[in-house]
Amino acid sequence: MAEETIFSKIIRREIPADIVYQDELVTAFSDISPQAPTHVLIIPNVLIPTINDVTAEHEPALGRMITVASQIAAERGIADDGYRLIINCNQHGGQEVFHIHMHLVGGKPLGRMLAQQ
Repeated sequence: MAEETIFSKIIRREIPADIVYQDELVTAFSDISPQAPTHVLIIPNVLIPTINDVTAEHEPALGRMITVASQIAAERGIADDGYRLIINCNQHGGQEVFHIHMHLVGGKPLGRMLAQQ
């Protein structure tokens, strides 16, 4: 069984967070270390450690993550100029909290997806 994370406590509102959206499937809140003017994390309310752990039963929550991202982007006025949705998976992907989370990042030009190496 997956271990509970800080995100579980945010979902239950046991620790403070700037929650911008919450329903029965997902929770969205402002990132505490924003990388752009808009930086919101969108998470499923059920603990799924990584993308590798996704099953068909998770599809409604994962789909809701995308529709909520679109809604928040529109509300924040960044939908027309564009934004980025990022889901990291495991160590090489840069995942730090092992509860799937999608970063909604925008509000400025974001540049290339990956640095040239």
